[in-house]
Amino acid sequence: MKGDPEQRALLLGEYIVEHGATVRAAARAFGCSKSTVHKDVSVRLRTVGPELFRQVQMVLARNKAERHLRGGAATREKYHKPR
Repeated sequence: MKGDPEQRALLLGEYIVEHGATVRAAARAFGCSKSTVHKDVSVRLRTVGPELFRQVQMVLARNKAERHLRGGAATREKYHKPR
């Protein structure tokens, strides 16, 4: 996704808050890299939309706290063999 970085940061922030998305999911949805998403929502969004920035940080903190659970579920699914 090309264009104005500030506008992209706002769109990414809104997407993350609405969907509770991870950085990877947002990157996939917008067709850009995880690094771009992280830079946009961590640096640019702080000055462009401070309230949205706070909401995004709460979602990302929740995702970070839950990631070990998602990893365990993915591993269990990978190695679980139905009988």
